[in-house]
Amino acid sequence: MRSLRALLPYYRPYLKRIAAGLATIALANVFTMAAPEFLQRGVDALGRPGAAHVLALMAAGLVVTALLAGACRFAMRQLLNVVSRWMEFDLRNTLFRHLATLQPSFYHRTPTGDIMARATNDLAAVRMAAGPAVMYLADTLTRIVLAVPLMIHINWRLTALGLLPLLGMPTVMVALGRTIHHRFEAVQEHFGTLSTHAHENLSGVRVVRAYRQEGPQTERFADLNREYLRRNMRLARSYGALFPLIMFFGGAGGVLTLWFGSVLVVRGTVTLGEYIAFTTYLVLLVWPMIAFGWVINLFQRGAASMERIQQLLNERPTIVSPAAPRPLPPASAGGRPLAFRNVWFRYPVPRSAAPGAGDRGWALQDISFEAPAGAWVAIVGATGAGKTTLVELVARLADPDQGEILLDGIPIRDLALADLRRAIGFVPQETFLFSQSIGDNLALGAPAEGAVTGAAEVAQLRETIEALPEGYDTMLGERGINLSGGQKQRAALARALARRPEVVVLDDALSAVDTNTEAAILRGLKRTLAGVTTLVVSHRITAIRDADLIVVLDQGRIVETGRHDALFQRRGRYWQLLRRQQLEESLEEVR
Repeated sequence: MRSLRALLPYYRPYLKRIAAGLATIALANVFTMAAPEFLQRGVDALGRPGAAHVLALMAAGLVVTALLAGACRFAMRQLLNVVSRWMEFDLRNTLFRHLATLQPSFYHRTPTGDIMARATNDLAAVRMAAGPAVMYLADTLTRIVLAVPLMIHINWRLTALGLLPLLGMPTVMVALGRTIHHRFEAVQEHFGTLSTHAHENLSGVRVVRAYRQEGPQTERFADLNREYLRRNMRLARSYGALFPLIMFFGGAGGVLTLWFGSVLVVRGTVTLGEYIAFTTYLVLLVWPMIAFGWVINLFQRGAASMERIQQLLNERPTIVSPAAPRPLPPASAGGRPLAFRNVWFRYPVPRSAAPGAGDRGWALQDISFEAPAGAWVAIVGATGAGKTTLVELVARLADPDQGEILLDGIPIRDLALADLRRAIGFVPQETFLFSQSIGDNLALGAPAEGAVTGAAEVAQLRETIEALPEGYDTMLGERGINLSGGQKQRAALARALARRPEVVVLDDALSAVDTNTEAAILRGLKRTLAGVTTLVVSHRITAIRDADLIVVLDQGRIVETGRHDALFQRRGRYWQLLRRQQLEESLEEVR
């Protein structure tokens, strides 16, 4: 239950509404507890002179109190349940805002389905604990506080006998509640696994069909679903035992009061009206006891879910802006210089790695080079050489373990993240487009609408957009599924250019287009980005031979730097990569 304490700050904006809601609960129970008094007086008036008049008054009192109690209960639900909805709204915003600050490494180790399960099912369980559970707990306690003294006033022995079986209820509820808590955690955890499997199969449906894996993947989903059903059935058995136990304790109290109460009526110790009023009070306490069991269940579920949400909120972003960021100076006509100084980097060991796995090897080792303002710098090397890792450090998607990267002479760790990323147009290897119009995708962060059309022209995308049914207003499917791989890459490139960045980073961003189109785009880029510092990662060395500086990586180290002609004459690693690529292209032509 301790995890629910994290909800306290979310109550503060709504304290007035909560106070009003609690007040309506108290009023509703005051009116409800008045009803047995009217019954008592009406029954005791039978056979007396003027009974008809008394009965009419008591009946009117019952109707009025019922209406007033109903109105108050309507108001309490409107106040407290609405507050829980607003708290859910605030918590969801907090969670999403926090998730947006976490570094890519968090998403590498955390399945998307698990995050979605916590942001949907778990949030709903927390809302039920924050609103309905609190409301019914307050209702139960208020009713007990009001009813028990009235019952004692009628006969304290009868009250003790009626409430005696209920004393064993808390012990049973605590033990059963603990079981419900653990089993609900298991259900939610497996729901994340089930959601991840469904998400992967729906996102990768083309691969599934291409490899004819519909059957195996469906069977795998069925296995996961069966396990989800099994865990839910275990939870249902625990939850199903809750209400029968409560009814047993409540029924036992009713049997005892029926026996002892009838004896008291026969002896004349209590009147028939008082006994009827007493049994009515006891009946009015049965529903709170049932609600108490439901409340315990809601709190246990909410606590388990809040603990899972807190695990996400407790993740600390490692890439943050400094407390006192340094401002970037105004960009000169020649753009901004970029420099690497003795940069070392290795990827952290995943949490799921076996104990004693140790650190991974260095992905980058002692990287030092300078990209002058407005220079066109190419990063080349074989697969796994560290090219992507190098350019991701520029945008601070990760931070080096040693050394530093400087933008315009300022270490990028000293810059506000917003300023750094505003200055950089980054096009990653993996293209991601949102389920919005293609125009909205290109305008993501763009300063003006005119920038979008110009960027589409440079990215060789204008004709493609004009051929779409609604041009720039054409809606894209999930991840841009209605575009080809090359079109998606060109859209991502146009999106980066539309921001008019001062540094452009292209991480093998044109691998899905043919060689001629890539060369044409790069030529257009070099004209458009004159004066803009540009880092280009490409597997096609023939496309970047005109770069001002070529940096050759091999196993995380810089082995050569220079221009194309000088590197070619050196007959080193660059020459080997180029010869191999030319041979592969020749073989493709023969085929």
